[in-house]
Amino acid sequence: MTDHRFRILIADDEPTARLLMRAALEKSGFEVSLAENGEDALKQFRENAFDMVMLDVEMPVLDGYQVCVALRAEVGLQLPIVMVTGLDDLNSIEHAFEAGATDFIAKPINWALIMHRVKYLFRAYQAMLELRTSNARTVAILNAIPDQMFELDLDGCYLNNLATRRDLHPMPPGTTIGHTVIDILPPDAAEVCMAALRQAHEAGFSTGKQFRLNHSQGTKWFELSVARKINEAGQKPSFVFLSRDITERKAAEQRISSLAYFDSLTGLPNRVSFLERLEGEIGRARFQNSKLAVMFLDLDNFKNINDSLGHAVGDLVLQSVANTLRMGIRSADMSSRFDSAGSDVSLARLGGDEFTVLISGLTRSEDALVLAYRIQELMRRPIHLVGREMVLTVSIGIAVFPDDGESAQALLKYADTAMYHAKDMGRDNSQLYKEHLTEKVMQQLNLEGNLRVALERDEFFLVYQPQIDVETGRIGALEALIRWNHPQLGMISPMDFIPLAEKSGLIIPIGEWVLRTACTEALRWQADGHFFQIAVNLSPVQLKAPNFPDTVKKILAQGLAPEWLELEITETTLMENSKAILTALNDLRAQGVRIALDDFGTGYSSMSHLKHLPLNRIKVDQSFVKGMTVDNDSLIIVRAIIALAKNLGYAVTAEGVETIEQAQLLQSLACETLQGYYFSKPVIASAVPALLASTYLTVIQTALTTA
Repeated sequence: MTDHRFRILIADDEPTARLLMRAALEKSGFEVSLAENGEDALKQFRENAFDMVMLDVEMPVLDGYQVCVALRAEVGLQLPIVMVTGLDDLNSIEHAFEAGATDFIAKPINWALIMHRVKYLFRAYQAMLELRTSNARTVAILNAIPDQMFELDLDGCYLNNLATRRDLHPMPPGTTIGHTVIDILPPDAAEVCMAALRQAHEAGFSTGKQFRLNHSQGTKWFELSVARKINEAGQKPSFVFLSRDITERKAAEQRISSLAYFDSLTGLPNRVSFLERLEGEIGRARFQNSKLAVMFLDLDNFKNINDSLGHAVGDLVLQSVANTLRMGIRSADMSSRFDSAGSDVSLARLGGDEFTVLISGLTRSEDALVLAYRIQELMRRPIHLVGREMVLTVSIGIAVFPDDGESAQALLKYADTAMYHAKDMGRDNSQLYKEHLTEKVMQQLNLEGNLRVALERDEFFLVYQPQIDVETGRIGALEALIRWNHPQLGMISPMDFIPLAEKSGLIIPIGEWVLRTACTEALRWQADGHFFQIAVNLSPVQLKAPNFPDTVKKILAQGLAPEWLELEITETTLMENSKAILTALNDLRAQGVRIALDDFGTGYSSMSHLKHLPLNRIKVDQSFVKGMTVDNDSLIIVRAIIALAKNLGYAVTAEGVETIEQAQLLQSLACETLQGYYFSKPVIASAVPALLASTYLTVIQTALTTA
């Protein structure tokens, strides 16, 4: 510095600040030029050579950030640029560095130390450029731009203190000389410093060690970079400590950790956190030869809440569920419920309406069921949100280590499998995992894969079951039913593949094929002089599909009049109370298509809701028909359904008629149409003409007439 007149360009819109800065720096031998704003600074820089530029952040025309960006674009990194600002918040500092600043000086400026600061900044910047490609030790030191710098001997005694942030030091820097870090710092912080010193003594450097201080301004975190000084022969070792205030960085790390490991909606640990905890507990259980259980929880019918009340209410429900679980299954509260001593319970949210519970320290698998039943009990308690009372239920699957699996992923998968088994068992249910459940899931996956190609391979066909008009004894309608003949597996029940088709979305193309095929065959029968309605079952997935009524209209445009088509929907479909479903039904009804409500009596429909639906027919579920001749309750229900339908102006069909006694009783109750094995099992299309011509129908008519 003494052999070269170090030239500094200072840009500041305040004349007093410019003059004071120049006076302070010229006193130290610097050559200083002044610019009154950002535009002036760029003009002077382009006309003259400078070794450093100091920019005030807030200036007219062009502010300091803009000038900094422009200079970096022109000269690259070969120039130290210092931002002078009174904005000492983290965002302003980050903005400065993003613009390309080498460092910053915060106002008010300590004029007595400014020349040292400038000299240090220039030396540090030059060193950073020269040592950029050096080894990791140099990189660590350059990255540790210090808030404090001090020198210690091998015993940890302060030899010198060059602190630039006196406000962060635990005591006035001048009073530390001659004292050790053990005298000055709290025990934990002193131990960190001495550990860094010992490491630097052995390896020549130390980086990354951190300690915390309770300061008058609050808790502060510091990170140390330590280098052993190269001393002359015979001198005792000494060490330079660079201490950076990383309080904001620690806070940011904590926020990032919270985002990475905790669910933002409920505050519970998330999937990543849960799996890490589970891996650790598996290791401990393996070492202690104990058990642990993973419980997979899924709220029953939660989708209906989102669809009917909106996702905002759904989020409130999830938060309420999380609070209920958090308060209801605390380890201290549950320990008395387990036979297992030392059990620990932790809760997490995987996403959506899925939660997990980890129970460690189990001695018996059955103890997990105790907690599962407790959770079911908690979930059944009404919750009050947005002015309404809600009752939720939950399905729970449980997998146990090491009985069911020995890895975190396996246990979670098996618990998920058991949960779906619990749903299949009727929901609001808890099930332990069994190996055969996985086999069942694999079978379903294979079946789904086959289902995807079954349509293009022409493996589906339709069968038809007649619906008998009680008054005439003749076929009034045929219900089309899909069947699947797999080339290797043979006949596959609709009970197995229809739910898979609905879940995968394949029900839409499959359902369209059923509808088109049934209408085409009905047209062929009409051409032969046989006129009757053709009934086709619909899935709620089809009804909610965009433009489904248009699909029906295109199929009917091939020639079948709308009044000959009857579409059957289940009562559970209406319970979804979907606006899309109601809109589709009204559109279909407006086309002239008839609508029948299938399986009535099993879904607990609201009577007030029922009368507003565009229905033509109600079909009494076969479970009531089957029991009506031996069970008075079933008879009462059937009588009530028929009376209700009559009062609402709907036609009535009874399903599952298997005996003449059932047929006669239904006739006496004024049921209009009968369907069941007593009349005919479903037959393939080629057998329908023979069925129409069969004298068997005359026998049926006679039996009904003479009953």
